[in-house]
Amino acid sequence: MLETLRHDIQVIFARDPAARSTAEVILFYPGLHAVWMHRAAHWLWQRRRRLLARGVSHISRALTGIEIHPGAQIGPGFFVDHGMGTVIGETAEIGHDVTLYHNVTLGGVSWEKIKRHPTLEDHVVVGAGAQILGPIRIGAHSRVGANSVVVKDVPPNSVVSGVPGRVRGRNADPLPELVHEDLQHNRLPDPTMDLLREMGVRVMALENVVQQLRLEDDRRMADAWVESGAHI
Repeated sequence: MLETLRHDIQVIFARDPAARSTAEVILFYPGLHAVWMHRAAHWLWQRRRRLLARGVSHISRALTGIEIHPGAQIGPGFFVDHGMGTVIGETAEIGHDVTLYHNVTLGGVSWEKIKRHPTLEDHVVVGAGAQILGPIRIGAHSRVGANSVVVKDVPPNSVVSGVPGRVRGRNADPLPELVHEDLQHNRLPDPTMDLLREMGVRVMALENVVQQLRLEDDRRMADAWVESGAHI
């Protein structure tokens, strides 16, 4: 347990350049407090102390602004940066060394008591305001851009952005284990602009085809007129 707590603190120093000291991290990082309190709530949840587990989760939400259902399964190295407004549902599963920014939702799309929340594999990074909905899987080493709405599976080593989220392959080798991945907000693709460019290229191609057809039609009409004049 002590090793896990120490790792939680080291994770913050590795991913947040604003962290200055261990005391600062322990005392004033709500993301760390939320993770620690969730571990206690999840321990109670697994032992069917459900009411007490929900009580711990409720206190955690009041103190940190981060709502994590005690049933959610969260792996080591999890970090919620800033965290305010983040919601993680009951059947969510989170792998190793995952980072969420504030106002992220791992939500469900069903009222049935089944697996209804997302699964995030190892080394996934989710930008601020992103909504990942339903029992979908976000592949390892993927990045989800800020304010994206993701409702379909995402393969590993992908970048997702837009509403609805569109997947862009990264064509990169997977990072080695235990190496965290920066979100790189400034390098996310713009799927809407990409789509507009693709449409522009197709429109130009169609215009060229139409122009060729018109020229051929004009030639045929000219040839027909010449032939009709020759007969006269």
